[in-house]
Amino acid sequence: QVQLVESGGGLVQPGGSLSLSCAASGRIFSINAMGWYRQAPGKQRELVASVVSGGETNYGDSVKGRFTISRDNAKNTVYLQMNRLKPEDTAVYYCNADVKRWYSATLISSNYWGQGTQVTVYS
Repeated sequence: QVQLVESGGGLVQPGGSLSLSCAASGRIFSINAMGWYRQAPGKQRELVASVVSGGETNYGDSVKGRFTISRDNAKNTVYLQMNRLKPEDTAVYYCNADVKRWYSATLISSNYWGQGTQVTVYS
């Protein structure tokens, strides 16, 4: 199986910075897209940012210019640097990955989620 283990997050005041990381492990052949989503209380889960193996990135409109996503393909790890944080960035942040993995002698594609990490921006 494949596991996504997140780290980072926590409490920060408005205007501050936090960084998140997510490492994928298991019987991984390759990872296409890796990304971060977030879900605030009473709201739907939304895309924060994603990055494909070739490096192309995509950001949610509300974080453009403030957050930066990057990945280390050799380590199967994705990072999210969050700057100029706002109270509305408060949410549980989830790592997501589209993984090709071995199942017996067959390559299959599966999508995985991390357990989530809390980010709280408070005044």
